[in-house]
Amino acid sequence: MNRLSRLFSEKSRDILNVYFTAGYPALDSTVPVIRHLAAAGADLIEVGMPYSDPMADGETIQQSSMTALQNGMTLKVLFEQLSEARRHTDIPLVLMGYYNQVMQYGPERFVQAAAAAGVDGLILPDLPAYEFQRDFRALAEAADLQVSFLITPQTPDERIREIAASSSGFLYIVSSSSITGGSSEITDRQRAYFDRIAALDLPNPKLIGFGISDAATFRTACEYFSGAIIGSAFIRALKDQEDRVGEATEDFVKSILQPSYS
Repeated sequence: MNRLSRLFSEKSRDILNVYFTAGYPALDSTVPVIRHLAAAGADLIEVGMPYSDPMADGETIQQSSMTALQNGMTLKVLFEQLSEARRHTDIPLVLMGYYNQVMQYGPERFVQAAAAAGVDGLILPDLPAYEFQRDFRALAEAADLQVSFLITPQTPDERIREIAASSSGFLYIVSSSSITGGSSEITDRQRAYFDRIAALDLPNPKLIGFGISDAATFRTACEYFSGAIIGSAFIRALKDQEDRVGEATEDFVKSILQPSYS
């Protein structure tokens, strides 16, 4: 069974998905970060494929991507690192990046390499739905890679249903009309949006991302759906921590989960 499918079949609430940029803060940080995220209690890891021209990433993730690229990160190196990480953990891994990267690598070659490296799913925000259905869905399904799509507060209900039907992984609930990296409290307007999505009674597992930055916002997100995604706050915690990546990673995850144990 695909590891994502297994996760959502075994755990329906309080799922912590942590995003980080591969090759940050150092080129060889990828495997230690994955290992320590898994050890500290993360349920799912989103591995960012560094890209020079992102669409929705805020300053924190943009800077981490530039650092990773300057460190020498490439897709070839990343797949090698993920293969190594798979020797140490069975945690679900999702690659997040842009379809242009897939096209440059070659779609068939990309999905084959991802599957061989132990990847379970993909998030490609700039992949158009029609192109996914026409050119990419069969490739992903053949490689047992689940594809997750994003919805926003501006997405109409009919469109949300279409996106949900195309998502074989989880549905990525973008919490607000903004880029990544916000850290404010969840507002009443966002809560109304979450209620609207819940009322659609979609069958997909749902994770909230963008603006989830600490234990409080994580717990609030978990009140509505299966869990939440934290990215920019974790990347900030890794800054200048090349020599203590493992400790910084575990400290961060514990800061998110510890309050829920009390």
